[in-house]
Order: sequence, then structure tokens, then C-alpha cells
Amino acid sequence: MNNPFSWSVKADLGDIVAPHERLPWPQTLALGIQHVFAMFGATLLAPLLMGFDPNVAIMMSGLGTLIFFLVTRGKIPSFLGSSFAFIGAVSAATAYAGSGPNLNIPLALGGVVLCGLVYVAIGIVVQAAGVGWIERITPPVVTGTVVAVIGLNLASVPIKTMASSGFDTWMQLVTFVCIACIAVYTGGLLRRMLLLVGLIAATVIYFVLANLLGLGKAIDPSPIAAAPWFGMPAFQAPVFTVSAALLIVPVVVILIAENLGHIKAIASITGQNLDQSIGRAFIGDGIATVLSGSVGGTGMTTYAENIGVMAATKVYSTALFIVAGVVAILLGLSPKFGAVVHCIPVPVMGGVSIVVFGLIAIAGARIWVENRVDFSDSRNLLVAAIPLVLGTGDFTLHLGSFALGGLGTATFGAILLNQLLNRRRLDQPAALSVEAAPR
Repeated sequence: MNNPFSWSVKADLGDIVAPHERLPWPQTLALGIQHVFAMFGATLLAPLLMGFDPNVAIMMSGLGTLIFFLVTRGKIPSFLGSSFAFIGAVSAATAYAGSGPNLNIPLALGGVVLCGLVYVAIGIVVQAAGVGWIERITPPVVTGTVVAVIGLNLASVPIKTMASSGFDTWMQLVTFVCIACIAVYTGGLLRRMLLLVGLIAATVIYFVLANLLGLGKAIDPSPIAAAPWFGMPAFQAPVFTVSAALLIVPVVVILIAENLGHIKAIASITGQNLDQSIGRAFIGDGIATVLSGSVGGTGMTTYAENIGVMAATKVYSTALFIVAGVVAILLGLSPKFGAVVHCIPVPVMGGVSIVVFGLIAIAGARIWVENRVDFSDSRNLLVAAIPLVLGTGDFTLHLGSFALGGLGTATFGAILLNQLLNRRRLDQPAALSVEAAPR
């Protein structure tokens, strides 16, 4: 596909839609908007946890998505959003307490920009030198594990932090049951939009139970009425310091792992070889991070949430992300829409997150199945088993002021274990099996 804006139209809603294909524009617009909703919770939450302006983050995620599309020539379906990998480093660099505005954001922005520049440089090297070495260090047992860990590592977020009462917990259950029923008992476009339709249905149920029957915290629509339709977000310029750079630039290793896992997952699911685009993907993500940090936004990364949406809808068209990118930019410029999203009940968003994160984890298992990973082999068994626990338990390694969280330790643990255990000793005992493992 030499022209990234050239897609073949596929009208059959029952088949998989490949990256170079698209549905008719009405369906494409609707599904593109669904991708915006899928990333919205995380793209809003990440800047809030670092004290950034969420509207800047949303707008730059949209611009970053369009940049990624152009740099990769429309070959990799992906949405770029605020990366959670920066939270620990930014908090350390700015001494941020975790709530309210971050008065030292410019210091963090300088580190984010430099991290993005290093990311671009690595992408250029990969694009020039080839990706054969990546295949050797990331076989299916590793990539499947990394993708599964992404979903499992995020699992505690909706369960632990997005339900503050018994009613909220029940609403999470109602939400994911709504989505499951739509997935199984509907068809066509309705099934394709199961997350968005499920979110709307659950919100209506929440309104009836909370606002009309008084069973939970009522939805307050007054912020929507008070917010203006259009308003520029609060841009900020970066300040460059060595101390902040030393803390934030190392995050690039996690971004590379996340991006690589994303590409491998998409390639496996769609049956396409995307290795020749890996370098471009790194470059596109790096450029987006540089631009975001230059105006007050967070670092960018390819979003696992959107892999879950694509796995559920079986639509991998890159046209969706043109729509999603443009919509995200417009939303970043609209405080009123931001107020609407903030009015979506937290437990409803939690229920949607449970579904999305679960789909991500299953996408990793699917990589194992489709590539026939042999778990009777001790090496494969341990390369998958240990990182799964590291990521799910959020095993964190502290290297001075830099903290490598559960996702990072699991990712690099899988890669390093695969290399360490690649050569078997002659006196190695019989292969460890799941049945023989200690209980």
C-alpha cells in the first residue's frame, strides 16, 4: 500500500477487516469514535496522576496518532496515548505528591522531549540495520507473554481503584455483562461497537439506579452545562535539566518493549508480517513524544486498550485511527466534551476496563496457541510463567532513583530468561511440566 490513504472497501460485517481495508465510511466513523472511548480512561488518568493538563494530553494523543499513521505509511493500526511508564520517573523528577497541579511540569517535559529524541534515534538504527535480531530475542513465547502481562498488569486498576462501594462493584458487573450480551446476542455493526454500546447502556442503567432510585452516587450534569464548547488547553514549554533527563530518558526501554509487543500482537492476529515497519513505528512514536513534551503533554505509547477493541471487533483498518486521531484533537479543544466524559460513572468505566484488559491478556494467549508454543518444554514454561507473576504482582526493581515497574520487569524478564535458558546443559533433568510443578 504505497498510498496510506488508499483502502479497499469491505462491506461484509462478518469478516475480519485488514489494516489496508476499511468498512463504508459511516461504520468507519462510528468504530473510530469507539477507539477514542477505549483510550479515554487511560489517557485522562495518566496525566492526572502526573499533574498534567488532561486536555493537552488528549489533543496530543490525537496528533500523535496521525503522525504515527503517516510515519508508518498506514501499515500499523494503532492509537497513541499517554504512557503510564512515565508516571514513576516524572513523579521522582518533579517531587509530585500525586494530586493537584504539578508546579514542576516544565522539568518533566524536558525529560520527555529527550526521551522521545532517543526513541527516534533507536528507531532510525532499527530501520537501517533490520529487525532480524528482534526475531531472535522475541520469539512467540516472549511476545505472547508480554502482551498477556500488559492486560494482567492493568487488571488491578479497575478492580482496586474504580469501585468505592458495594453499589459500584455491582455496576461494574452490570457493565461487563451488558458488553458480553451485546457481543454474543447481537450482530453486525452493533456487535462491532460492543464497548461503546455497552458503556452507554450501563450509563443509562446507572442513571436510573442512582439518580432516580437513590441507590448510588448520582450523576451531576452541572459541569457539562458550565463548560464552554471551545477552549485552548494550557500549553507549557519544557525546561531541560540533567537530573530530570537521567530519571526520565531510561523510560525509552519500556516504550520500545510496549511498541514491539503491540506490533507483534497485531501481526499475529492479522496474519501480516510487520517487521519492516518496526523501525518506523519507533520513529513515529518518538516524534509524537517529542511534540507532546514540547507543548505540555505526556510521553506517548501505542495503546494496548485499542488492541483489545480490535480483537473484539475484528476490524484492524488503519482508517479507524485517522478518525480517532481527528476526534481526539477536537475533543482536546472542547472542555464541554471533557466534562461529559468526566460525568461517565467511574464504575462503568471500570467495567469497560475489565473487559478490555481481559481481551488484551487473551490476545497474548492467542499468540501462544497460533504459534504452537510447546509448554512441555521447560524453557517455554518458565519464560512464560515467571514474567506473568512479575507483571501481575507488579514486581518493581529500584535502580537508584529509577524504578522499573511490573510491566518493565516482566517484559525484560521474559526476554532475558529466554536468552539465559536458550542453551540447555547436557545434565539437565527431564522437562518440567505443569503437572509436575509444585502446587
